Amino acid sequence: MKDFKNKLIRFMYGRYGTDQLYIAAIALYFILVIAYSFIRSPIIIGLSWVVLILTFYRTFSKNIYKRQRENQMFLKFWNPIKSKFSLTFRRLKDIKTHRYRTCPHCKKVLRLPRKTGNHTVTCPACRNDFKVKIKF
Repeated sequence: MKDFKNKLIRFMYGRYGTDQLYIAAIALYFILVIAYSFIRSPIIIGLSWVVLILTFYRTFSKNIYKRQRENQMFLKFWNPIKSKFSLTFRRLKDIKTHRYRTCPHCKKVLRLPRKTGNHTVTCPACRNDFKVKIKF
């Protein structure tokens, strides 16, 4: 078993390996396989095979610079979507204790304690004072 592990380590030396795009591609592959179980379409299974082959190609590639650029391009696309969803889930989690308001000057989202009434808030990013009304 140790011999196999050493051979695998030697084989992977100098290869790119896994990253966030790899994880997203594998997730897409599983989504396509599940969709294929409901909708028997050759297009879906063909697309899933293409995704799987490209994922393994990226994993075993020795052109690390290109794979890093691909991952950075993916993260430029993915991070705004991820941050939007994480903020939405955090808002739902904090709905009983906090309210979220946007600074009119710098558009930063502020997390305020839930105290009803009119308040003056100072934005920590731009130091702008503005009035906020929390109704409930």
